[in-house]
Amino acid sequence: MLERFVKKTTFESYRDFVENYHIDVPENFNFAYDIVDEWAKTNPNKRALCWTNDKGAHRDLSFGEVKTLSDKTASFLQSLGIGKGDKVMIILKRNIEFWQTIIALHKIGAVAIPATHLLTDKDIIYRNNAASIKAIVATDDKNLINHVNSAMESSPSVEHRILMSESVPNGWVSFYNGVKNASEFVKPSNVNKNEDIMVLYFTSGTTGQPKMVIHDYTYPLGHITTAKFWHNVHENSLHLTIADTGWAKAVWGKLYGQWIVGAAVFVYDFEGRFIPADVLAMMARHKVTSFCAPPTIFRFLIREDLSQYDLSALEYCTTAGEALNPSVFETFYRQTGIKMMEAFGQTETAPTIITFPWMEPKPGAMGVPNPLYKMDLLTHDGRSAEDGEQGEIVFRTDEGRPLALFMGYYRDEELTRSVYSDNLYRTGDMAWRDEDGYYWFVGRTDDIIKSSGYRIGPFEVESAVMTHPAVVECAITGVPDEIRGQVIKATIVLSPQYKDKAGDELVRDIQKHVKNVTAPYKYPRIIEFVNELPKTISGKIRRVEIREQDAN
Repeated sequence: MLERFVKKTTFESYRDFVENYHIDVPENFNFAYDIVDEWAKTNPNKRALCWTNDKGAHRDLSFGEVKTLSDKTASFLQSLGIGKGDKVMIILKRNIEFWQTIIALHKIGAVAIPATHLLTDKDIIYRNNAASIKAIVATDDKNLINHVNSAMESSPSVEHRILMSESVPNGWVSFYNGVKNASEFVKPSNVNKNEDIMVLYFTSGTTGQPKMVIHDYTYPLGHITTAKFWHNVHENSLHLTIADTGWAKAVWGKLYGQWIVGAAVFVYDFEGRFIPADVLAMMARHKVTSFCAPPTIFRFLIREDLSQYDLSALEYCTTAGEALNPSVFETFYRQTGIKMMEAFGQTETAPTIITFPWMEPKPGAMGVPNPLYKMDLLTHDGRSAEDGEQGEIVFRTDEGRPLALFMGYYRDEELTRSVYSDNLYRTGDMAWRDEDGYYWFVGRTDDIIKSSGYRIGPFEVESAVMTHPAVVECAITGVPDEIRGQVIKATIVLSPQYKDKAGDELVRDIQKHVKNVTAPYKYPRIIEFVNELPKTISGKIRRVEIREQDAN
């Protein structure tokens, strides 16, 4: 399957990759027909999904079964009058129905809007009206049902509420009964063009209302790079990415690239908090071969006795989303023999900076540019940054918009122009490049701290603070100072065993520790201990809220 789009799939070096990596884009590409149904046609019994949950249930789905289920689901949705261009919000946790539903939406040309089950009434109302959502497909969760119901009076565009249950409350339609009784699916004519909207994500930024990121039908092809050249999967892989289906990271690691390559996707559907021992047990039992998670997850995993789990099938591990501490990297490597490979990307893109399989990873470095993107680092005065110099990560599109770069922010041309104009997309993220060409994350442009002539990124200071044994979470911000312009402040959540030690002595100890770990001028002159950090619904730290609280 992969060879239909990529003529060369093995590379000896990064230079070879840059010069010879190319993805062929068919006309009117549709992931559902051109990948899922094609696998169902050529290898119907090939495993697509290995699903299990925390209650002991387990189910494997072949590509033939995924086709059958998605066809029935597409027919059911059509019977409700849902078709090309209609917006459908899917709130399905890690249920199998997520996969059959999103594939069904692709088959009828509707716009899929994955969302988290953590949304409140206010969140749902905003999304319904901002995107003119026509239907909501939801998991059978009492709190979620109540929130959706409460949002209806203020959501005039919503015509259908579809529930994963056979018996449903008033105003809802049963997904299971609808799919079971659906007539034979007939593919609509002119399902999509490449430039049509396929998926929309509400990305919860750290300021303001969530932005509506839209991607076209070529978006899945951009994730060939994700699966083949970052996750390093193959046709015999069983890949696990820790992510809820409400976030873009799910389609990075649980759908598009993996199925194009022919790998099976492993899903552990659990309720409540993440329990490292349970995940390790599932990985061992089902022989997971590749694994992707943020560094926080790996920090939890290495606290377990990994020797108690048979991870012999595990071949490859990847990570992204936050700072990877070298000690976490080394501990995991020592216990498993596997080196974690980092990457960087946004909801607006696929991974754009990657540690590729033929590279030696540098713990904490994101990697090197994805050759599909024409990348640059721009300094605050508009120059291309030299090695060692900080700059904003930007992508130039004068030679064409790369695969998986977003179409823009839906219904907000002004916001789109603020980051993407004159063939230049500004990510808002700062980085620097070392002499070997590896890129290191610094922080968001609006989070950069300017102190005594230094430009300091919160990311690197947070990484240093997090290595102190007392610290569970940390947010670094700048506080106005008459002499230095700004001074560094650390807002810290302590581990339970240190909470009764919060005081001046612990402050001095953390400051001394940071001075030993990184450049002394980066140490936090102000430290505040708190019970929790302000966060967005997706878990991103809202440094802007901390700055506002300090200003007040």
